[in-house]
Amino acid sequence: MYVEDLCVAGLGRTRLAKSVHDAGWASFTAMLEYKAARYGRTFGRVDRFFPSTRMCSQCGRITEKMALNVRAWECPCGATHDRDVNAAVNVLAAGQADNSNDRGARVRPGPVPAPRGEAVTQPDAACSTRSVEGTSVL
Repeated sequence: MYVEDLCVAGLGRTRLAKSVHDAGWASFTAMLEYKAARYGRTFGRVDRFFPSTRMCSQCGRITEKMALNVRAWECPCGATHDRDVNAAVNVLAAGQADNSNDRGARVRPGPVPAPRGEAVTQPDAACSTRSVEGTSVL
């Protein structure tokens, strides 16, 4: 399952603010993420700047910017797209391309916590009270 990482704060400043905040996009995606983990499903976010609605899902061509009232458009390759369905196909393809190779295996390893001693380069650096050019460390 893949979703677009939307800028909720930016959408909240538009005329759709009430709808965006009523939908609770951040809460919704957080719930999707933990439920996907609970049931062993893949969850990922696609970058908010990915042109999902403007890119043809058939040939990959990116068209010029469209007004929000344009709900269907035709690509020069001949494909006709509903804007929302096309975006859903593109988000799914982008999410799958980012996370797995052609056989479905994971490309990137999972997060690994840093070793305890890695955060400090000198043993007593974190406890130092010395000042550097008159600036106190603590």
